[in-house]
This record gives sequence, C-alpha cells and structure tokens, in this order.
Amino acid sequence: MIIVAGLPDEPPIKRVICQLNDLGVEHTLLDQREFENTGLKLDVATLSGTLAVPDREVIALSDITAVYHRLHSAHSFADLSHLPANNPKILRFNALCQQFSAFADLSGARVINRTSGMTTNNSKPYQARIIVDCGLLTPETLITNSVGLATDFIHRHWNNGNEVIYKSASSVRSVVRTVSKGDLNNLSKLGVCPVQFQERIPGVDIRVHVVGQSVFASRIETESVDYRYSNQSNDRREIVATDLPPEIEKATILLAERLDLSLAGIDLRQTPDNRWYCFEVNPSPAYSFYESHTGQPIAFEIARFLLGNDSYIKDS
Repeated sequence: MIIVAGLPDEPPIKRVICQLNDLGVEHTLLDQREFENTGLKLDVATLSGTLAVPDREVIALSDITAVYHRLHSAHSFADLSHLPANNPKILRFNALCQQFSAFADLSGARVINRTSGMTTNNSKPYQARIIVDCGLLTPETLITNSVGLATDFIHRHWNNGNEVIYKSASSVRSVVRTVSKGDLNNLSKLGVCPVQFQERIPGVDIRVHVVGQSVFASRIETESVDYRYSNQSNDRREIVATDLPPEIEKATILLAERLDLSLAGIDLRQTPDNRWYCFEVNPSPAYSFYESHTGQPIAFEIARFLLGNDSYIKDS
C-alpha cells in the first residue's frame, strides 16, 4: 500500500496521484483537511498500528510499502491559522502530523522524504559543506548579523567588480535580491535577524530534480536575479529540459544520497567558463512547476520510485 499525504489539489501531490491512478496502483490519500476524520494509532516501539481515513478500510501500518508526503503546518489553513496553540483542533491536527512523520521516519517503507534529509536545509553552512564534498562549487557566503562584517563583505566584492545578493539564512523561502547602495542604509536591521550574503555568480540557472537514481535537469533563461519571481517584474523566463555533463549528473545523485533525500530539488548555475555552482538543495521541491514547462516525467518517476522502481516497466 502506498500512502500519499498532504493536500490533493496541490500540484506536486495531484500529479503523483494521477500517475498512480494511470498505473492502476493501489494507494490511499491522507488528506490533511480531513484530519478530524482521520485516525492514526502508532506503537513506536514495534511500528505496529493502523491508519483510518474517510471512505477506506482501516490500513495496517505494516502493509504500507511507500510514502510520499508534503505535510503543511496548521498556519497554512485559513480555518486553523487563527486558533491558539492549545485549541483542541490544533492539538489534534498537530498530533496527526507528528505521528505520521514519526511513522514515516522509522518505517522500513520507501519514503519521500524522511526528516533526517528534510532538516539538512535548516543549516545552510552544513548543506554547503556537503555540496562541496560532492564536487560542486558554492559561492563565497557570509551569514551574519554584524553590520561591520556585512559592510566589509559587500564592499570587497564591489571593489572587485562583483555584485552581492542577499536572502534568508533559514529554510523559509525568500526572494533573492541584489544588494544596492540604498540597502547599506538598512544594514542596522541585521541586529534583529542574521542574513545570508553571497557573491553573485554569473551564468545560467539549472534546476535539477533527482528521484532515486534518475535526474531531470531544467535550464532557465531569464534576466531576473530570482527567476521564480520573474513574472512579477515582467522579465523574460524560458524553462526547457536539458542534459547535464556526466560528472555533474553524478555529483547531483551523490549529493541527494549524502543528504538522505529520495527526491531533491537542486539549484545549480553554469558559468560562462563552464564552472558549476550549487546554491542549495530543496528537500520538498515543487517539481510540478518545472514539469509543466518541460514535459519531463518527474511525477511518473516518483510513482515508479514508490513502487520500487523495478516493479513497473515503462513500456508495459
């Protein structure tokens, strides 16, 4: 039994469900919106227990062979976001999510992805160290709440003719922006929250999705600093499927393995002189955005991975 957990209308989840349906594969949806009607009993010591979801027979946890989950916090739901932490609804919602995550982490099933891999994105320096170990370059980076260190870093790169970008130092998604002279007046705010500064690397963005041992690369042509938001500035953006050099493809597979990620979204940039930089690895990528532009069968490969890769032949 394959379990897909999250929101059924969210594109990454929806596309995997569609693939499983097309393949005629038995699976069960754990819809977070139905948390009040969902029951999960888990004995952590033995990993035994049951999962009950609306309109389905009770499932023994021992029968679950694979899990794909994109669980959202209570803050993502309009009817829950305003409730206090001790509200019974919030407590039930959180308990279900925590129990399910614990089962996914400890289970012998195929899981996309376990907490051990998901949490590596919480420490950018740790992740960067592994990126370098796998044979990819990283931009010179400073994470600081010191005005003096930030000022020195920015001016040093400016004096060398390089631009500097800044973004969140946490795993929370943020818009990448170029540091301007006007931003120097805002550096005093660093005392409230540290910021990640990086040298801006010239080149072309390549988004790589690794699913098990399969690699899908998308080339993004744009003038924007952060191509994800190029539509907000009316900048040109074109996303097409591309191939990676064999050594870079191997490096991305190794990187996903080192980070314990069955599914990974890896942000690369190829410079004009053919150097390959890696900015970060997303442990829960919205691959559907790239699939919709390129037609790459990423959702199919996720479904195949959940099946065990060898249990379904593409041409059958």
